[in-house]
Amino acid sequence: MLQQPIRKTFDLGDGREITIETGRLARQADGSVTVRMGKCILLATVVANKEPREGQDFFPLTVDYQEKFASAGRIPGSFFKREGKLSDYEVLISRLIDRALRPLFPEDYFCEVQVLVTLISSDPEVLPDALACLAASAALAVSDVPIKEVISEVRVARIDGAFKINPTRSEMENADMDFIVAATEKNLLMVEGESEECSEADLIEALGIAHEAIKVQIKAQEELRALKGVSGKREYTKPVNNEAIREKVYAYGTDKVKEIAKGRLSKQDRTERFKLLEEEIAAKLEAEATEENPFTDVERKLVHKYFHDLQYDVVRDMILDDRIRLDGRALDEIRPLDMEVDVLPSPHGSALFTRGETQSLTTVTLGTGLDELLIETAASSKYSKFILHYNFPPFSTGEVKMMRGPGRREVGHGNLAMRSLKQMMPSEAEFGYTVRVVSDILESNGSSSMATVCAGSLALMDAGVPLPKHVAGIAMGLITKGDKYAILSDILGDEDHLGDMDFKVTGTRDGICGVQMDIKVDGLSMDVMREALEQARRGRLHILEHMYKAIPEARPDVKPHAPRVVKMFIDKEFIGAVIGPGGKVIQEIQRETGTTINVEEVNNMGEISIFGVDKDAVIKAEDWIKGIVAVPVVGDVYNATVVSVVPFGVFVEFLPGKQGLVHISEISWKRLESLDGIVKEGDAMKVKLIGTDPKSGKFKLSRKALIPRPERKPPHNNGNNKDHN
Repeated sequence: MLQQPIRKTFDLGDGREITIETGRLARQADGSVTVRMGKCILLATVVANKEPREGQDFFPLTVDYQEKFASAGRIPGSFFKREGKLSDYEVLISRLIDRALRPLFPEDYFCEVQVLVTLISSDPEVLPDALACLAASAALAVSDVPIKEVISEVRVARIDGAFKINPTRSEMENADMDFIVAATEKNLLMVEGESEECSEADLIEALGIAHEAIKVQIKAQEELRALKGVSGKREYTKPVNNEAIREKVYAYGTDKVKEIAKGRLSKQDRTERFKLLEEEIAAKLEAEATEENPFTDVERKLVHKYFHDLQYDVVRDMILDDRIRLDGRALDEIRPLDMEVDVLPSPHGSALFTRGETQSLTTVTLGTGLDELLIETAASSKYSKFILHYNFPPFSTGEVKMMRGPGRREVGHGNLAMRSLKQMMPSEAEFGYTVRVVSDILESNGSSSMATVCAGSLALMDAGVPLPKHVAGIAMGLITKGDKYAILSDILGDEDHLGDMDFKVTGTRDGICGVQMDIKVDGLSMDVMREALEQARRGRLHILEHMYKAIPEARPDVKPHAPRVVKMFIDKEFIGAVIGPGGKVIQEIQRETGTTINVEEVNNMGEISIFGVDKDAVIKAEDWIKGIVAVPVVGDVYNATVVSVVPFGVFVEFLPGKQGLVHISEISWKRLESLDGIVKEGDAMKVKLIGTDPKSGKFKLSRKALIPRPERKPPHNNGNNKDHN
């Protein structure tokens, strides 16, 4: 018989409850919990190896979030009808969990850890991503895996002017701010989200509200851990250290590392100089070795580790004490900018954006409704008309690597850029295209994702997408030590690694559109964060100024070689007439005009999108459909074509698919005995609808009604008329 599960329930503050349970499922894992809110249930497990692999010198943490389609009563749509590799949506949630959990582990802990979070029951109104990290942290909390603190994660959104924690799926449709926030009881750890041009003050307020909600969830986890009786954490094998070697590395290398760090070298030159210095120090220590104290591979690895520690300490102290950065810039200085649009002749829009040693070549492709991206989760299947892909080839950092599919980094960076640019994208009614943006990073030394935002904005305007404003992004860094701190604008790759906080902020001149923030330092004050956000705002405005010089506004029209699009709305009763039996009518229109036509029912109306490269062809197809859906009105005039000639008149097509009779008496004011030589098949004829046949309902048309009636001649008097009165 299963043991009784241990549960802890807490309130979100508005009557909605969350229950954490352990001891019932997956009991062989080191830690296992379920988190339930409404009908939504997540299972989280954690398993950690007892010993690190031999020679392991990094922390191997794996976090996977997966949604079972059975959780929503659905069968996967794939060929194999089973869950496959993680979707981009699942990868993004995995990243949210990973970035929050990673700082919790001791720096000298190298045992492999696997955290799996699975959606096993879905609720259509509960968003599981806001609960996933709570589940992962709770699984760690009830295990003996050594973590420093308990954390949690919540969604905070602003809906109709008020902030709400973990709003429902329906409520999120009206949100103008959406952020996922992770924190310990004392400190923020991670922030990611988007907004419709919120202010820096709004963001700070949202973070404060989220942190208060997180504290409640952390307390619940601690109480659950106490109920389970977890009293301590496991011991683990710590990596080998040698203080003597550490001291020698610092003694031999400190001055030379400072010299290289202050040399204002390029990324490649600096990397090469550091590599040569490390080899020099290793060779020096090897020459000093004796038979009693040999220089082994273990010592060589320690030299590598301590040399990187030395770089970390020297560069941080240089920035904090001397206010000097690796490339010689001031702390708030942006690297040189260069940007150009319309750099490629064939894509529908293109831009090349270069900032220092970071470069993005971005293209825009305009497609039809058939090109929409299907985004499928356990709870929903929806289509997106805005797609952004980010590619990071190895040559961008001067490396040789296997070319594989996009990794989690590419998915995450592309998602941040997509969410940022999406805030300025026109509505479907304004711009009916499916839009795909592709950023290829050609060179990277600091925040290629922010270069993607800038290049994407430029390329979209170049393509004629009616963005009302440019969106720019900037990557910031923070270094702290005691009471000292330095806020860095437009960080380099090396500065990203050695900082205590790195955050990316995107937005327009009027507010923030996207944020991604990772905080690695304890006790970061809100005052410092406000200062950092203000410095980021100034940097963003500087970049935006250059972007507006490159292209001040979106082009008034798409390029000549881009497809044209016309969107029409018709009564849904006419959808069948436009499509025709077996698609006959719509296929004929597409064949005759060379256009692509998409018809669907939206909001109880028929929505028709017509795409084609030739503008005249699009207009022809539009007129054709207008004719099909038009209701003939008595008294209206139409341009008709003679279909057939019969003894009693002519049949004409006056609207696509609609024919009527022009009786011989309605051809002319003259009495006609025959139509021979007067009209033939294919002739154009302007006619007026004068009624319908009361028996057959067929349309009655007239040509003579549009011809002025000839004047009557007065009777001829030959003098024979006499007055007999």
